[in-house]
Amino acid sequence: MLLRLLGALILIAVLVIALVAFLTRSPGPAPVDADLPASADRLVEAAGQTWRVREEGPADAPALILIHGFSHSLETWDAWAEDLTADYRVIRFDLPGHGLTGPREDEAYSVSDTVDQVAGLLAQIAPERFILGGSSLGGLVSWRYAALHPERVEALVLVSPGGYPIHGVSDEPAPLPLPVRIYLTTAPEVGVRAATRSLYADPSLVTDEQVARIRAMMRTPGVPEALVARIEQFTLPDPEPDLARVTAPALLLWGAADAMVPAEHGPRFAAALPDARLVVLENVGHMPMEEAPQDSLQVVRNFLAGLTAGLDD
Repeated sequence: MLLRLLGALILIAVLVIALVAFLTRSPGPAPVDADLPASADRLVEAAGQTWRVREEGPADAPALILIHGFSHSLETWDAWAEDLTADYRVIRFDLPGHGLTGPREDEAYSVSDTVDQVAGLLAQIAPERFILGGSSLGGLVSWRYAALHPERVEALVLVSPGGYPIHGVSDEPAPLPLPVRIYLTTAPEVGVRAATRSLYADPSLVTDEQVARIRAMMRTPGVPEALVARIEQFTLPDPEPDLARVTAPALLLWGAADAMVPAEHGPRFAAALPDARLVVLENVGHMPMEEAPQDSLQVVRNFLAGLTAGLDD
C-alpha cells in the first residue's frame, strides 16, 4: 500500500534531485504550525508519547474520530471536518511520527504497535462509543482497532483502507529501495509534489499549499527516520480472520482511479466484513476527502443518517 506511492519516485529525475538534496541538505523547518496551533488543538500524553489532538463540534454530539494516512496529518480531513462539526464531535489526531505528534523513542511503528498506541490514546480522549473513520493506513488501523475493541465502535468509515497484500508487502515487509530511503530523508519538493499528485485522479487539483505542508512535516526533525522505520516494519498479513471479527456496520469508500489501493479491493473487503456498504466514486483517486470533498461527504452523511434511522426504528 505505502510502497506504490513511493515506488513512482524511483524515476531517474526524482532520484537525481533527491540525491542533490541529500548532499546539500540543511536542517528541516520547524514543525507545521508549531508556533500557531489551531485553537481546537491540544497536546495529550498517552501510550508513551505526546500527541497533537484536534477536537471540534458540540461536546454532546455523537463522536466521530478520523485517522489520516501515511506521510499525512490531521489536516487531510479539513474539508470533512468543516462540514461535519455542525452535527458531530469530530476528533482527529496526528499519528506517531506525523504532523505535530513526535516520533516514538521506542521506534515501534508496526501496524499492531500503532493500533495499540491509538487504543491508548482513545482510552483517554474518546467517549465510551464512537464512529471511527480512517484513510489508507488510517483505515487499516481503524478496522484492526474495531476488530479488537468491538464494544467501542459504533460504525466504521473506511476510505481506501489497507488490508490485503499489495505491492510486494504481505506477511513480511518489502525491501525499501535506496532511492525511496533518500526521498523520505530529504523530501525534495519535486518528489513530494509527484507523490501527492499520484494520489489524485486529477493531479491539477494538488495545491502548492498541500505540497508545502506535507514537505514541512516530512522535514521535521525525527520524522524522516520515523517514516523509514514505519515502512520497514509495515506488513499486510491475511486480513480476513480479523475482518470477520468486526461487528460495527462499515462504509467502504473508494475512488475508482485509486492507484495506491486499487478499487478492486473494495468487493473483497465488503465480502469479508459482516456488515458493509461499498461506494466507489468515479474519476477520483486515493484521497476522496481531499479530491472530491462534497461528493464523498454526501456518501458519508447518507451512511451516518442511515445509522440514526436504524436506531430510531
